[in-house]
Amino acid sequence: MREKLSLATARRVALAATGFGEPRPAGALTRRHFNKVLHRLGLFQIDSVSVAVRAHYMPLFSRLGAYPMAMLEGAATPKQRLLFEYWAHEASFLPIDTWPLWQWQMRRAERGENIYSGLAKFGRERPDLIAEMERRVASDGPLAASDIEGQRGQGGWWGWSDGKTALEWLFGAGRITAQERKPSFERIYDLPDRVIPQAVRDLPVPDEEDAHRQLTRVAASALGVATMGDLRDYFRLPAPNYKDRIAELVEAGDLLPVKVEGWSNQAYLSTDARFPRHIEARALLSPFDPLVWERSRSERLFDFRYRIEIYTPAEKRIYGYYCLPFLLGERIVARVDIKADRATSALRVQAAHTEPCAPPETASELLAELRLMADWLGLERIEIMPSGDLAPALALAA
Repeated sequence: MREKLSLATARRVALAATGFGEPRPAGALTRRHFNKVLHRLGLFQIDSVSVAVRAHYMPLFSRLGAYPMAMLEGAATPKQRLLFEYWAHEASFLPIDTWPLWQWQMRRAERGENIYSGLAKFGRERPDLIAEMERRVASDGPLAASDIEGQRGQGGWWGWSDGKTALEWLFGAGRITAQERKPSFERIYDLPDRVIPQAVRDLPVPDEEDAHRQLTRVAASALGVATMGDLRDYFRLPAPNYKDRIAELVEAGDLLPVKVEGWSNQAYLSTDARFPRHIEARALLSPFDPLVWERSRSERLFDFRYRIEIYTPAEKRIYGYYCLPFLLGERIVARVDIKADRATSALRVQAAHTEPCAPPETASELLAELRLMADWLGLERIEIMPSGDLAPALALAA
């Protein structure tokens, strides 16, 4: 049994676990490739920002290359129903067969124990509207918030209308769910009985403690090696008594305690972790990719300090509005601020910066990945702006 891991080994274990331990498929991409990534990661975090492409499309691109986006879109529709939406690591697409694993959180939400206190408060204050929205979905069928007459612009929680907030309360409580999304990305809600397949609804529902153990196993498998905080953060599991769940998984042999070079906290190794001798990855990563979404873990693994600057005033930004880390080999070697300018059919590199570990071939490798991304997005050219220390070499390579 391994009791100590070098930092380089921990990086390779993490990269292999998260899907970067093998080359991208060379042939046609199929549903089998999609399913492999989905079940390796356990979720795709949803984000509405579409500066380049919405975040949930990116993990598949990072690992598979230029896959057809319809593959993901179709998986969340009634015709295929391979995914459902719920609050996991924020709003997420989740494998349909994990619906029973989230019943504990739905029960908590119904009791008013929401992650977001605003929804819990609304639930206490407006049970009448919540009941009315549930009745309307049940009687009228699939419903979007924009379908509710007289409910717009009322200044509810997060700027939502009261009708939208009622629908979101019901969504959190599992009394309605997302049937699919409109082209505008708006959720369409319906009853779970009409969305979740009967075979899935008939699966055993674990108690809360067992659900937390099962979700932690998924997180451990996806991360490879991680601290307790990393594991809990993956699905945003509750902090109280989480130490007990970790201890139970160690006792059962599902997690192996290890010491990672340079890490001050205890780490845990998944029992299905792989130990490749080297990693030859090349990928642009979404800010919400499981490899980098826990920022302290990015620093521990890659010596890479990463913050999203979307909400930072323009004059205070260091790297750019929507900056993607660039993974090359076993290290994150650069970051690039990009924007898809569909009006001019250009993928615009607004800034490009290297990391201290960047090798000489960084510019040429990054350019190749940007070209792949531009093709995937249907953009005809790459436009490189003269911002950042990598920009001159990137422009020269182009």
